[in-house]
Formats: sequence, C-alpha cells, structure tokens
Amino acid sequence: MAEYKGIKGFKVQTVSTDPAASVLATGAWASATSTNTSRNSAQGAGAQSAAWVAGGAPPNEGSKTEMELYNGTTWTEVNDLNTARRNSGASGTTTAGLIATGHNFPSPSGITNVESWDGTSWTEIAEVNTARNGPKGGGIQTASIFAGGYNGTELTNAEVWNGSSWTEVNDLNTARSYMGGSGTSTSTLVSAGYTVPAPAQNAVESWNGTSWTSLTSVNTARGETNAAGVDNTSQLVFGGNIPPATGATEYWNGSSWTELNDLATARTTGGQAGTTTSALLATGSSTSATEEWTVGPPTSFSKENLGQVFYNSTANAFKVTKTVYAAGSWASGGDLNTARAAATGAGTQTTALSIAGSAPGGRTTNVESYNGSAWTEITDVNTARNELGGSGTQTATIIMGGYQATAPNIVGFTETWNGTSWTEVADLNTARDSLNQSMGTQTANLVATGNSSTGPVTFVESWNGTSWTEIADVNTARALLGEIGTQTEGLIFGGVNPPGAIESKTESWNGTSWTEVNDMNVGRDRIFGAGVQTDGLAYGGRLPPSPPAGVTGTTESWNGTSWTEVADMATARYNGSSAGTGTSALAAGGNNNTANVATTEEWTVPSSTQNQTLTAS
Repeated sequence: MAEYKGIKGFKVQTVSTDPAASVLATGAWASATSTNTSRNSAQGAGAQSAAWVAGGAPPNEGSKTEMELYNGTTWTEVNDLNTARRNSGASGTTTAGLIATGHNFPSPSGITNVESWDGTSWTEIAEVNTARNGPKGGGIQTASIFAGGYNGTELTNAEVWNGSSWTEVNDLNTARSYMGGSGTSTSTLVSAGYTVPAPAQNAVESWNGTSWTSLTSVNTARGETNAAGVDNTSQLVFGGNIPPATGATEYWNGSSWTELNDLATARTTGGQAGTTTSALLATGSSTSATEEWTVGPPTSFSKENLGQVFYNSTANAFKVTKTVYAAGSWASGGDLNTARAAATGAGTQTTALSIAGSAPGGRTTNVESYNGSAWTEITDVNTARNELGGSGTQTATIIMGGYQATAPNIVGFTETWNGTSWTEVADLNTARDSLNQSMGTQTANLVATGNSSTGPVTFVESWNGTSWTEIADVNTARALLGEIGTQTEGLIFGGVNPPGAIESKTESWNGTSWTEVNDMNVGRDRIFGAGVQTDGLAYGGRLPPSPPAGVTGTTESWNGTSWTEVADMATARYNGSSAGTGTSALAAGGNNNTANVATTEEWTVPSSTQNQTLTAS
C-alpha cells in the first residue's frame, strides 16, 4: 500500500549539528590552564601547545618583566625579560623568540629595546630605529617585521629584522597602533587597531615583502586586538576593545571576513599564538585566563548552503540556512584634503575616487583617492568642472559632462582614468551638466538626463569604450538625480524637473526601455547614490526650500521593488561624491546648506549566515 509520504512528502536531511560555512567555522574556544600571573597588554608567540607570554601590565599602571612558557597543559615561570614592558611586538617560538619595543611605564613614547630568547634566557640585541609601543607584525627570531605603533602620535613606520639589524621599509597606508598582526617577514597581515584620537578602526593591510596593500575591513572595528595566522592569505582576529572589551572572533580566507564563535572571556590585548585552526590567547584585561581555539574534525563537518532546510535531531527543530542583515549605520571615515561639492565619485567604500567639483577658489581639477581610511591627492583631470557625471573603479574610471567657468559653460567633455593618468576621449552628443553620477564601467557606461543649454532633458547616451550613442529617453526630464547600476540594468531616482519641482520618481532600465517603478519616500535632488538596480542606496540631498529645511541626511534602501527609510547620515548634505554598494557605501564632501564640507561617511550593513529555526505561522 502506498505511503502518504511517498505520495505527498519529500525528504529533509537530518543532522545532529547545524551545518557551517566552512570547516573553520566549526571551531570554538575552550578553557585551558590559567597563567600564573594575571596581566594585560602582554605579548606572546609560538604554537597552541608550545607558547610563551611575556611582559604586560598589572591591573593598574606599570610594566612587567615576567615570562611564562606553555607546554599545552601547564604554564611555567621562567627567566624574566631584562626590560619591563607592555604592548610590544613579539615573534618566534618557545626556544627562539623575539620581543621588540613596547611601553616601559611611565615613559609615554615607547622604547627601542629588543630582546632575543634562546629557550633559557633573554639577551638584549640591536635596537629598532623608531621607539614605539603597540606595533604588530610577524615572523621568527631571525626574520621579523613590526609596523605601526604609538610614540606620542600614531605611526606608519615598518621595520624588518634580518637576524642582525633593523631596516626601515615601506610604511603602512594607515597610521595606527594596537592592531592584530600575524604572518612572516615577507607575508604579513595587520588588522584593526587605534587611530588618534583613538577610535577603534577596522582597516586591514597585507605585506608582500615590498609594500602594504589595503584589504577588506574586519566586521568589528576594535583596538588592542589579537591575531593568529601563518601568512597574509588567512588570519584569525579575536578579542579587543571596541569599547567595551569584546570576544568577537573573525576569520579572513583571503577574500572576506566571517564572524565565528566568540571567546568565552571578552578581553583586550593578551599573549597570542598559533594558527587560524589552532590558536591560543592567554591573559589580557588583567586576567590569567587561557583559551584555545580548535577547529572541529572534518568528519563532523556539514557545509551550509543558503536556502537549505534541514532537521536538527539534537535540537528537535526544523531549520533553514539564510543570510541575515543587521540594521545599517553610518560611521565617520577620513576627511577629504579639499572640501568640495558638485563632484563625482567612483569605486568602492574602501577604494574610491572623488573627482573635480567646486572647491575654495572655484571649479577644480583636483582628484583624491581613498584607501578605506585616508584620502590622497593624485593626478588632476584635464578640465576643471563641477556637476559632472562619472563611475567605474578606482583604477578604471570615466567622467563626462559638467559646467566649466568659460563659455560654452555646459560641456560634453569625456575623460577616462587608467590608474595613472586622465585621457580626453569622445564628447557626449548632448553637452550637459547637473549630473551626479553615471551607470556602469569605463568601457560600458550609461548617462541619463541632466541639464542642457535649454534645461532638463530626457536624453540618454550609451558609451561603448570609444563613442557615445543616443538611446531610449527616460520618461521624466530632470537634473541632479541619482544614477546607479550598469549599462544594461540601471536605476535613476530623485532630481529636479521644470519648473523646479523636486522629484521622488524612480525609473528602471532593462537595456531597452525605461519603466517607472515605486517612488522614493522623500523627494530630493543633488542626491548621493550607490549600488545596483536591485539593491541600492539613496542618501542625502536637497529638499524643497520650505517646508522642511533645504538639506537632508535621509537614507533610503532599494530592494528592487520599493524604498525603505533607514538610518540617517550624521551630516545632512547634498552634491557630494558617492561610491560603493547598497550595503557598503561611501559619501564624501558635499554642501551642508552653509558651506562645502570635507567629511566622509561610510555606510555598512553587517550580514551573517545563520541557521534559523522554522516555526509554524
């Protein structure tokens, strides 16, 4: 006789533990034997089962010389350091260690002192070139690198040790101290840390033996953090100070950061050791606690897949694997060197450009490049202008149109950027200004509407890498609107149309025609935009003169169907540079209705993959 399950049912996988994103994600922290001496700001090195921790500070001010060795089971006090210190750089093993610089309280500027460990005692050796405390890096006793630190100001300096002397090498991109560091003298990662005036930050940089490269930021900004890893392709970052102290643990797989299981005891800098699959943290935040990170055996690993429905027999629950997005928020980034408005932007949140615009003295050719924390002036564009359009990446950008000081004021000039220089290419067919952005890449771009010599237009032009072609018009003529997406899947929103009405209209482009979709909640022009046709962000802008006030920090998120108001910008502004995606956007400069500003804000929507219980409804 046929079973009902065979007629109407379907199979659901049964598991005893929830699936995980990776074998590493199955890892967890477990308590181990405590150290003999409680302390904070110590340093350590070695492996999980053969580590050392030295120096540090007592619960109150001061510095320590105490040294302890770990054999995987117990901690043993051995010969002390010659010089008391805390917040040093450390590397090596239990039989061949190195400790460099640090803070010998109450000296505020750090020390240059370096000591070498031979398994029995510490010996003073050649000093570093720059006194500091709070540097990080990695390596072994005879080949190490330490970078950053603090000596009254945050440092970018990096120094390499070859076993006999210290050599200054290329600096970090971001000055900071008290970050997490791991790797070798030729393949290192430093993550998070502090910058003056000491906000915790999330910047990450990779060392390849020659130079530092900025990578994707950690999810949780923090200082006084810890790290483990063998090179610059992977890293485990754990603990730190947000504030308050955190137990957050994250893993870098060479392309992205994943949040993993937290430490049992939240704490700041301690003695760290080991690898991404077998790490150790001892002391920190005036504790003697030790924890060991171990990745579960592969035999128990079940990979999670988005949309997967399963039955957890241990929890007696049906579950589904899904991506969960937390509420987004704006955070301060590094200021532009030149306050400006009516510029255009390109790139991502951590690799962006702010191009031309209006600055003190008039329209400018100035261009600045962003590395995720600081702006640097680079090669100027050929024509000074504002209210231009543009998009692309930090190293492959296109800009077009705008308004220049001399007649004919409204121009169709187009320039492309190859990461080194700007080149004038074919002009737009219709000269226009009152643009904020365009859609697409350097070689496949789309620019819509704007303001010609006769007023706002419906015209749209497509760029094939060589020339512009007029294609299907938008439905509503307007200027100073937001434009996001690609050459074949675009979205435009907001703006101003004759006779000066502020717009909330949104139109979607499918590569052939424009379709009006749901309006924005707050109509505005001179708006910032980031993202793609199905996942966008509209932020800031200029409102009608009254009521309400004429400038806003309102932020709206687009899900492909409708707009939702989310967290406002800290600084209400319009007409600035934008870059990034719907979940990781950037706003730089603009005008706050009184003056041009130089401030930068970064929008982030934290996300995580979670196994969530299904309930009947």
